[in-house]
Amino acid sequence: MSDYGDAPNHGDGAGPRGDAPHHGDGGYGGPRDGGYRGDRGYGGGDRGYGGGDRGYGGGDRGYGGGDRGYGGGDRGYGGGDRGYGGGGGYGGGGYGDRDRGYGGGGGGYGGGRHGGLGANLNRIDWDAVQKVATQWNFYKPQKPRSEEEIAAWLRENSITIYGDRVPQPMLEFSDLVAPDAIHQGFMDAGFQKPTPIQSVSWPILLNSRDIVGVAKTGSGKTMAFMIPATLHIMAQPPLQPGDGPIALVLAPTRELAVQIETETRKALTRVPSIMTTCVYGGTPKGPQQRALRAGVHVCIATPGRLIDLLEMNCTNLLRVTYLVLDEADRMLDMGFEDQIRKICSQIRTDRQTLMFSATWPREIRNLAASFQKDFVRVHIGSEDLVANADVQQHVFVVEGYHKEEKLEEILRQIGPQRALVFVKTKKSCDVLQDRLGRALRQTVLAIHGDKLQSSRDYVLDRFRKDDRAILVATDVAARGLDIKNLDVVVNYDMPLNIEDYVHRIGMLD
Repeated sequence: MSDYGDAPNHGDGAGPRGDAPHHGDGGYGGPRDGGYRGDRGYGGGDRGYGGGDRGYGGGDRGYGGGDRGYGGGDRGYGGGDRGYGGGGGYGGGGYGDRDRGYGGGGGGYGGGRHGGLGANLNRIDWDAVQKVATQWNFYKPQKPRSEEEIAAWLRENSITIYGDRVPQPMLEFSDLVAPDAIHQGFMDAGFQKPTPIQSVSWPILLNSRDIVGVAKTGSGKTMAFMIPATLHIMAQPPLQPGDGPIALVLAPTRELAVQIETETRKALTRVPSIMTTCVYGGTPKGPQQRALRAGVHVCIATPGRLIDLLEMNCTNLLRVTYLVLDEADRMLDMGFEDQIRKICSQIRTDRQTLMFSATWPREIRNLAASFQKDFVRVHIGSEDLVANADVQQHVFVVEGYHKEEKLEEILRQIGPQRALVFVKTKKSCDVLQDRLGRALRQTVLAIHGDKLQSSRDYVLDRFRKDDRAILVATDVAARGLDIKNLDVVVNYDMPLNIEDYVHRIGMLD
């Protein structure tokens, strides 16, 4: 694996960190009472997952059952005289009613204001909103391992954990108490064991804790948050007509949003009852509106399009109790902080909030402090920003008018391989695609922000399937996308900061 470009010199600090990660006073297995196991393991006892009179799906008052189950009885959610949106319900009128529906009319939810994106999203008085009761008790601790075994595993995988009452990692799939359909999905996909980020995240999330996961792209982050999301959804009262999603995943780009949904659908093939949808800009809103109005458990979205659909009263976020901010650092880089805050204002504050990021800068720390409570922070790999030590880096200093000629020379020397070439502008992207396509006997593709979404999807799919293709891209593909078996990265135009450089060459893993 190689990277070509005007690469900075990392010196001796480019390698991984030392042997034992520092956990600090409040780190993993700290001295406080109720350490990683504690005396009251979450989900254990009579009310554990699947056990006891009130366990998941069992007993007289199990999941959706009983005389006063979700949606039943005179005062059930969505039913009778006091149902959601009915009669004198929230926003007046029935959900979706043209004149007085959710968000309609002068006094409806979100109505009566004009302005920029998100201007019609009113502040919600959550004390006045009747919230659906949320079930958190659906995890049963696995058989404990020795502290020595766990410590050795953490060192081996360069994992640092900060937080109190952190449960043990799940080193094997058998440690996860989940329906057979989920375990069968692991087998269907050929997975042998959880990735490090999955091993650490699953027990934390199933304990209903907030988390900040700092890990690189391609580390298995999607399933790290989607498997717990599935179990969380299964434990909640069923969706009723007019309900919004239970789990919301925000992503910075269309490509990443689509990738998350694709991986989720693949993993949950045997769990068809969990409905997902993906909403993002650059495509017609009609199909996305219909999917949301039909009701979904999981919504994967880019911030701007989601706000558009909320303002159009296509859905609401009143049922969201599981919120994921994926590639949070990238979202801040792209200027989405204000949109994220507007979206979060529409979600109940007693939610579970997850943030995943490739870095841990001050901006992400501030965001975590704003949105999360008593969160656990997990670092996979070095806590410092360092280049991948397994990547050979070559530097060529040439005059600007010789760059294209040098690029052709490099690509001819390495021969037909899957290569990703980064450029600064959309114009350079198109020009290089045309000229390389004529000069080389390889498929040369291009992707940038002005491409139609259908074209971008086609290009990425073709690039992933052709192990001899060259993809010329702007930074739209630099972060978040998980492109497997990439052989070469060329920084034709150097990025403006070291973080983007490290992320670019990090795609060679």
